[in-house]
Amino acid sequence: MLSYRHAFHAGNYADVLKHLVLTRTLSYMAQKSAPICYIDTHAGAGGYSLLCSEAKKTDEFSRGIGLLWGEKGLPPPLNEYRALVERFNEGRALRNYPGSPWIARQLLRKLDRLELCELHPKDHPLLARLFKAERRISCHFGDGFKRSLALVPPVERRGLVLIDPSYEIKSDYAQVVQHIKELYKRFATGTYALWYPLVDEQRVRTLEKAFIRSGMRNIELYQLDISEDHSQPGMTGSGMIVVNPPWTLKKDVCEALDWFAPKVSDTGKALYRAEVLVPE
Repeated sequence: MLSYRHAFHAGNYADVLKHLVLTRTLSYMAQKSAPICYIDTHAGAGGYSLLCSEAKKTDEFSRGIGLLWGEKGLPPPLNEYRALVERFNEGRALRNYPGSPWIARQLLRKLDRLELCELHPKDHPLLARLFKAERRISCHFGDGFKRSLALVPPVERRGLVLIDPSYEIKSDYAQVVQHIKELYKRFATGTYALWYPLVDEQRVRTLEKAFIRSGMRNIELYQLDISEDHSQPGMTGSGMIVVNPPWTLKKDVCEALDWFAPKVSDTGKALYRAEVLVPE
């Protein structure tokens, strides 16, 4: 199914969490001199206008990056993330929001590689155009699940795989766990970051249990809720499950969400989880 377009949701609170985890993970990994391979299984268009009809229709970014824009005294992890969005806007007003590939490209170095996968026939050309001049970036048109299996283990032997499907079909919840297990078999030292929506609480709990029973070690979960009532329709939160995270990630994410979570929740409370699902 290809009905999902991220332009409706760009820069919302779920993007803040996803890109917070992405920036903190890549920033840590780039501290070491060895090269990195970044793989994005659902790369999207690479960047989005917040002035387009899709973004204006939902106005979701006002409950995400919009809450950070112009704020003073942000915690360092949020401040560094916002600085990247400011760079994408060339230091001007908030009009555009970067996708994960663009953020990763800013944090990685000339010795690192990016492998970007996108299946949507409208988004892939936009992605390819954004990075057409960069030889270290490959934009693959096709199924990111299949392509990423062919890309691991990378020659660099260090890497991050970001998995961010639309979850348009219920089977995605089971597929993502099986997919990461397959990647892990081929590349056990890689880092895997999975985004998920909180639409059905039972599906998320089943997802967590599947990771706990997976046989993989060193797994952390970060979930940001906007409501305590998960029975209401629509997405009431989102989360990230990270396999082989940096040891600094939990501290960084908690520092950021202590500030951000009360701003985005319906109650003004900090509704988030930051847990070790499976220890090392």
